[in-house]
Amino acid sequence: MSDKAYITPKILRWARESARMPIEMAASKVSVSPEKLNEWEEGKTQPTIRQAETLAKAYRRPFALFFLPEIPRDFQPLQDFRRKTSKQLGTASVFIIREIQQKQAWISDVYQDNNENVLPFVGRFSINDDPAIVAKDILATLKIAPGNYGSNPIKDWIDRAEASGVFISRTSFIHSHLKLDSDELQGFAIADPYAPFVFVNSDDWNAPQLFTMVHELAHIWIAASGISNEVEPNPQHRDKMDPVELFCNEVAANVLMPIEVMNSFEKSDFDNGASIFRTSKKMGVSSFALLVRALNLKLISIDKYRKLKHEADIDYQAFVIKEEEKKAIQKTNGGGPNYYLISLNKNSRLFTQIVIDAFRGGAIEPTQASSLLNTQINNFSKFEALLYK
Repeated sequence: MSDKAYITPKILRWARESARMPIEMAASKVSVSPEKLNEWEEGKTQPTIRQAETLAKAYRRPFALFFLPEIPRDFQPLQDFRRKTSKQLGTASVFIIREIQQKQAWISDVYQDNNENVLPFVGRFSINDDPAIVAKDILATLKIAPGNYGSNPIKDWIDRAEASGVFISRTSFIHSHLKLDSDELQGFAIADPYAPFVFVNSDDWNAPQLFTMVHELAHIWIAASGISNEVEPNPQHRDKMDPVELFCNEVAANVLMPIEVMNSFEKSDFDNGASIFRTSKKMGVSSFALLVRALNLKLISIDKYRKLKHEADIDYQAFVIKEEEKKAIQKTNGGGPNYYLISLNKNSRLFTQIVIDAFRGGAIEPTQASSLLNTQINNFSKFEALLYK
């Protein structure tokens, strides 16, 4: 008979519920009935050691935690700045928030132990300040000129943000069977003065991702840690959005589409869907964000906004179909995303570099380094080869 795991029942239940995992789904992980799992959670019977280890892995909790006498203190939930009608956070969203909180807490402790200086821009402003002034400070701090990008604007922004001390994490899934839902979560920010973190859900095109990233940077500049969705401005949702979200959207619009740049465009730049697409691509934003900005600055009328938005919708759908066809061809030809590049982006390039340097220098043990980067030590060289690309 297999050895029983004499776990603490209430911790087993807490681990499942804090992972937002229905009992039916959790039971399927260990091939038992929901009734059997409920028995374990009530202490009527016990799982085997292997079953308990499988559940610990599924809940993304240390196996030893199940044997504690009391429920441990967990990370505090981030403030929810989403609309009240937003979908409840699911398992994938909970897992990515917890993972980033763990990374952020570790690096913040390291910096404080090393007596590093706090970052002066974290909390430099509040929502009572002028969004345009906050935007100029972000651009000056990161040394970025809007619209003056290379071939990949979001990479330019990530490089500048991380060079300034902000960790940027991007992914669209936890693993192949657990994908992030952009209707739940587009991004979040942890506004720590030593090690601020920004997370961006990459389940979208680069332009909306960039707007989300800059929106979350605005959260850092006003020290408002929390989660966001429906980030890109939408005139129909203004009255339903949190004041912090509205402010951060205004900051992001001023950062990516400053009034001086917008006023420099010719009328022909807002002529039709094709010209809108070209102009928005130059600015690294979506056609929709550019149209809303032009409307708010009274560069186009509401009638023209509606007409151009309709054209942009058609162009966008055609673009989506074309991109999906490209992905399908890549998949057929054996191409696809690079696992190490995806992991590097998820961990944050800056965070990865710090962990590997600490490991190479003997400051942290191999098991801790492996845990922080969610990969085996023998993969570190593959990460290092991608760090400067």
